[in-house]
Amino acid sequence: MTKRLESKYKIDRRMGENIWGRPKSPVNRREYGPGQHGQRRKGKLSDFGVQLKAKQKLRGYYGNISEKQFRGIYADAIRMKGDSGAHLIGLLERRLDAVVFRAKFAPTPFASRQLINHGHILVNGKKVNIASYRVKVGDVVEVKEKSKQLALVLESQALAERDVPDYIELDAAKLTARFARIPTITDVPYAVRMEPHLVVEYYSR
Repeated sequence: MTKRLESKYKIDRRMGENIWGRPKSPVNRREYGPGQHGQRRKGKLSDFGVQLKAKQKLRGYYGNISEKQFRGIYADAIRMKGDSGAHLIGLLERRLDAVVFRAKFAPTPFASRQLINHGHILVNGKKVNIASYRVKVGDVVEVKEKSKQLALVLESQALAERDVPDYIELDAAKLTARFARIPTITDVPYAVRMEPHLVVEYYSR
């Protein structure tokens, strides 16, 4: 289980962007970073700084997964033929916690991870409690029958600020979601601009 080391809203403020598009994000009120030095005027970032910020933003978006896990996903992406940045996004979206979040079974990636860790999620009818589990095309992810009335799940279903993307075939009544295809970056409903090519540049220095 990945330990959450930072507040999700602190990630928003450090990036200066509401990366999940949540109405409660403090960035909606103040765009400067957290801490006593947060309001200092920031200079122009170097190329390295731009790449680092792109990496931190993408890693933070997926529940602030550990650097070791994120680097492992990057390593898998560059071994695949074609656009490494596109493969990176595809692999991140295949994480079970990402699919649970996209299907609106949980309101945030952090809550998604919690649901999975506590055994509330099934993949093809079998309980999976590993958030980093890699879903395959055609897999069916669902909320366990006894867990469908959890406040967390009901709250997420009622959220108006995001829609389920078309690469996930959702049956909202049964709380089941089929992973229909691996998305491209333009398919993924990010609230802010993500730049996976800069992440590839960061790691390939």
